[in-house]
Amino acid sequence: MRRFALAAALMLSPTVAHAWGGTGHAVIDRAAIQAIPDGGPVFLRRYADYISASAALPDSWRGDAEGFSKIEEDPNHGWFREQFAFLKPIPRSRYEFILALYKHYETIKQSDPATAARTNVRWTGTLPYAAMEAYERLIVCMRAIRATQASGGDASVPEQHCAFQAIRLGHYIGDGSQPLHNSVNSDGWLGPNPNGYTRDRSIHGRFESRVVDRIGLTAADIMPRIGAPAHLHGDMFDAVLAFLDQSGDQMETVYKLEKRDGFNNTTDKDVRALVYERTAAGAAMLRDMLCRAWAESAVPPAKVTPSPLNFSNPRFNPETGSAPA
Repeated sequence: MRRFALAAALMLSPTVAHAWGGTGHAVIDRAAIQAIPDGGPVFLRRYADYISASAALPDSWRGDAEGFSKIEEDPNHGWFREQFAFLKPIPRSRYEFILALYKHYETIKQSDPATAARTNVRWTGTLPYAAMEAYERLIVCMRAIRATQASGGDASVPEQHCAFQAIRLGHYIGDGSQPLHNSVNSDGWLGPNPNGYTRDRSIHGRFESRVVDRIGLTAADIMPRIGAPAHLHGDMFDAVLAFLDQSGDQMETVYKLEKRDGFNNTTDKDVRALVYERTAAGAAMLRDMLCRAWAESAVPPAKVTPSPLNFSNPRFNPETGSAPA
């Protein structure tokens, strides 16, 4: 109970900025867990209260007073794709991505200092890498659950490890489902503005927190919209990138709806539809990743030869000291 109380206290801390608000994140996580089919990681149902109460926990790691934590965590919550349109394909390594940004910064810092000022890890984001890191840690702790169960042992400890990773994954996927987390226009319209969209930074919080709370969003609202499990096959990193692109494509819709009535009308069917669709998309993606991780955990880990750290690996990158995934 102390664990749940601590999570709830962190979620309600007035010094923490919550993406989707505490309500939205908690609803996404709870709906995702409820949507896990039999045969999936159903053990997570026992931790649904803990996970949903802790859904905003990663935001608490971004306080100004905790500088080491903040500088590592801040980029994990955004994916401002306009900033790295020059970069194709997206590297399969967090550090290759950061290095590519810096090289581009060096190229343009004299000719385009305004763009260069945001060509860095903080103002581009690392959300898909954070999501994939949590996803693969889930696979590892799920293997531990299977191994413990096979030996007749108590799997409660590895289950708790998985519940914590589900909190991390759920937060990043929840952030990714919110369109404003996928654009430089995250906190008010930047640059040329022929359509007269608001430049008020509060649009972010008004959409993801005030609107969600005013309409009283619950898991029951989005459960019918989640659909059957998907992403059962294929490359998960590519799937996450596609998920973020689909969300980012809705960014201007948020601004159009704000321009219409400033999110003051909670009966606006289009505003409600966007909230329901985006939170359901987040819950569906989270459910899919939880189920896919469980399936992956049933297979012994692949043997990588040569090791990613071996200089003879054909994909070894001397700039990062490792081969990408």
